[in-house]
Amino acid sequence: MKTWLKILLGLCVLGMVAGVLVYFFIYNKPHPDFENLTADFSLSAEKLYKAYSTNQATANQLYLGKMIELEGQLSRIEVADSLVIAVFVFGQGDFGDTGIRCTMLSKYNEEANKLKPDGTIRIKGFCTGFSGSDVIVEQCSLHY
Repeated sequence: MKTWLKILLGLCVLGMVAGVLVYFFIYNKPHPDFENLTADFSLSAEKLYKAYSTNQATANQLYLGKMIELEGQLSRIEVADSLVIAVFVFGQGDFGDTGIRCTMLSKYNEEANKLKPDGTIRIKGFCTGFSGSDVIVEQCSLHY
């Protein structure tokens, strides 16, 4: 067998082994139990929004990638396919309302749909950053 063919075959085998390892250790990795994680921060929804709207870099250092518990006055519930999103509105931007958008865990969809606007609620979720108009919080659960 020619040397270049042996090298090519070796690289193919190495690539397949790497693919299997990526699948088992990265792609197939268990996800955290967001519902039972302890919140790193507990604050008002308005305070979180003001932190991001005034200085995004500083807010990212504090809250990005952290579990946060928010309390505030719910503006509305939005439903998009199988997602239920609790929305806190704090202002108007160029493209509509600005505020905090909290995507609920599917376990809480039915309960979240029953929430009344203008009621005070507590939500715990994983902060994924600022979209330019909204603070995005995902994997949310309701807390009373």
